[in-house]
Amino acid sequence: MATVSHEPVRVERDRPEWAEFLRIPEMWASLAIVVMWLAVLFTAVYGPSFVSSNGAGTQTTTIPSAVAVALFAFLGTVSVAKAGFRRDKE
Repeated sequence: MATVSHEPVRVERDRPEWAEFLRIPEMWASLAIVVMWLAVLFTAVYGPSFVSSNGAGTQTTTIPSAVAVALFAFLGTVSVAKAGFRRDKE
């Protein structure tokens, strides 16, 4: 008589474990984008401004430093979104 072995029984969990959430790349991409824009927010509220004045000191130009940080946050958001939310992942 021959016997046939069966596959091991798989136990399906109702909810995924916490460690499984750490392997989700979309979550990390979203977190990175949120942190970048929080840096822009705090730079806008608490950061200094770039101040330029001419030789006589009669005219001054003030640019918030958050403008430069927002430019780099935008570039970072685009690159993180392309890498973290692409569809052709393996």
